[in-house]
Amino acid sequence: MRAMLLVNPKATTTNQRTRDVLIRALGATLDLTVEETRYRGHAAQLSRGAHASGFEVVAVLGGDGTINETVNGLLNAEDGKRGDDGSAVDRPALLVIPGGSANVFARALGLPNNPVEAVGAVLEAIRDGRRRTVGLGQAIWDNQSRYFTFCSGLGYDAEVIRAVEGIRGTGRKATPTRYVNTALHHYLSTDKRHAAMTVEGPDVPPTGHIFLAIISNTSPWSYIGSRPVSPTPWASFETGLDLLGLQRLGLPSMVHLMPQIIGARDTLPTGGHLVQLHDEKEFTLSAGRPVAFQLDGDYLGEVERITFRSIPNALQVLV
Repeated sequence: MRAMLLVNPKATTTNQRTRDVLIRALGATLDLTVEETRYRGHAAQLSRGAHASGFEVVAVLGGDGTINETVNGLLNAEDGKRGDDGSAVDRPALLVIPGGSANVFARALGLPNNPVEAVGAVLEAIRDGRRRTVGLGQAIWDNQSRYFTFCSGLGYDAEVIRAVEGIRGTGRKATPTRYVNTALHHYLSTDKRHAAMTVEGPDVPPTGHIFLAIISNTSPWSYIGSRPVSPTPWASFETGLDLLGLQRLGLPSMVHLMPQIIGARDTLPTGGHLVQLHDEKEFTLSAGRPVAFQLDGDYLGEVERITFRSIPNALQVLV
């Protein structure tokens, strides 16, 4: 089986020795070509090339950002046969090895968070011929489009990611403690009085006064160390998109919400200040002013209007 492995040499939780061991293990089973990513967007370029060259598998050793780029490269490739639903029937399967700080997509697939253990699991999947077809989300804004594997966010959530990316730019790692501290610090200074956003869609009546919107393609949304954070616990790769919107950011509302979403849970959070959607094909968020926007944990700037769509059966994953 021909496979291209995309390696992010700056991945948070691996070093060169570990990467060498993992590459040797994969190379013993796969006809492996290894490429290192060198700049933002490089993984998308490499995965498009892998599709065009007829590779059967594209593997990723990296974090959620590298995986997102790879998925977008695969889905945006214009060559190849198309199915009745427009999907590329000969698109390479995806193989994921967690190497980032959170690894939400890999963990949502049920893979171990340890990269060595994850390689053992995916080698078993290759041996047994196990594949899983997953749906994706798509965000469309300002004549741009991008797919996401597990989540997107507008407002406070994306503002925290923007702040953490600024910290990472100084050479410090994005640890769970750093995310929590940044979120708490940013919460004290965020505007809790003037909500900007409204959500509506073909099957969604307009609902406004939203401060924070979390859009989920699966659950959990993130992790604090080993503890999952699940604001939309019914979201899955086999259904449409889910949304949790907060219409209040005051301390009492947040104190009520946090215990309901931290930890392994399968019940929806409750509260009169929550806007909740489940299994939606499409909806649009609009804002009276530019708001911060993130996709799979990658800050993408500010937007005033963005449409989210569910893309079912988009990708095959070896897992």
